[in-house]
Amino acid sequence: MSQIKLPRKSTAIDMTAMCDVAFLLLTFFMLTTKFKPQELAKINVPVSSAQKPVPEANVLTIQMNEKGKVFLGVNDQHTREAWLDKIAVHYKLPAFDESQLENFKLMDAFGVPIEQLPRLLNMEQGERAKHAQPGIRLDSLDNQLGMLVKLAKEANEELLIALKCDGATDYEKVDKVIQTLQAQKVYKFNLITSAKPLGERKE
Repeated sequence: MSQIKLPRKSTAIDMTAMCDVAFLLLTFFMLTTKFKPQELAKINVPVSSAQKPVPEANVLTIQMNEKGKVFLGVNDQHTREAWLDKIAVHYKLPAFDESQLENFKLMDAFGVPIEQLPRLLNMEQGERAKHAQPGIRLDSLDNQLGMLVKLAKEANEELLIALKCDGATDYEKVDKVIQTLQAQKVYKFNLITSAKPLGERKE
């Protein structure tokens, strides 16, 4: 009895489709990934059980480090541009050129008195990153923080306020920032904290 020979099949696997999918995923993640912005000061925020995330747009963040230095930043480039125009008009600064405007639009935050802002914007990115910024003026005679918040709200009426303070900052300094916000009729703001570990949460 003759035997039937089955045709041999190749064991090679066509990986073309899988490679296409892998490169598509890689491209997707490269285009959608948002890198953590460089912080001007190290801030160890307090821990809380709240899990409400801060919106990704239209947020003015007030940062305060352990020593009480204040830094400001807006996470929207269009608002930054309008904000800088209002700062120049209010404080009667020389008109900012295109280079200074582009630098400000790319800055996540700044922390210098207004009169030092033009010099900061003239710096190269590397030089600006190494520059020790003294913080925005918050004294009673010249509370620039309050005016900057007001001008930012004028630049974008939908702007939300977020407060990011170091857990070791003196309460008196934090309270001064809150009083400054209240003077500008800002009574609601987000307090940025870190999430409490699951094992420490109460059931």
